[in-house]
Amino acid sequence: MKGSDKVIEHLNARLAEELTAINQYMVHAEMCENWGYDRLYKAIEGRSMVEMKHAEKLIARILFLDGRPIVSNLNKMNIGAEVELMLRNDHAYELEAIHGYNDSIRVAVEEKDNGTRDLLQSILDNEEEHIDWIEAQLDQIQQMGLQQYLAEQTA
Repeated sequence: MKGSDKVIEHLNARLAEELTAINQYMVHAEMCENWGYDRLYKAIEGRSMVEMKHAEKLIARILFLDGRPIVSNLNKMNIGAEVELMLRNDHAYELEAIHGYNDSIRVAVEEKDNGTRDLLQSILDNEEEHIDWIEAQLDQIQQMGLQQYLAEQTA
């Protein structure tokens, strides 16, 4: 089915964000594992895997719309040198993704592509869950202090 060029362009922009997120989160997860923060490692690695599923769904939709998935574009990654900065960088990236998904949903509606709108909405719901989790981690750091927070991540 031939899809709107505008929708395909937006899908490729979201794909670049997802591919970037996969890489950023994978590095952050591995850093946490290296430092012995097993709970944080598992959570961030899991988020990376969810982003991988998002990328897979976007690629499938682009192909369905007779578009060409552009998998060679990555956005700038912001790797944190310590846990709190990792979380802040991931928060900023999720916030950017949420804005992008909202914009792409608007375009899909304008182009009368409800299938794409539904896909983008389901991914947006996941991104909002991600940012909620990250905000909870940052709140915990603020409330209990970084050292106590990190101690709890080793269990």
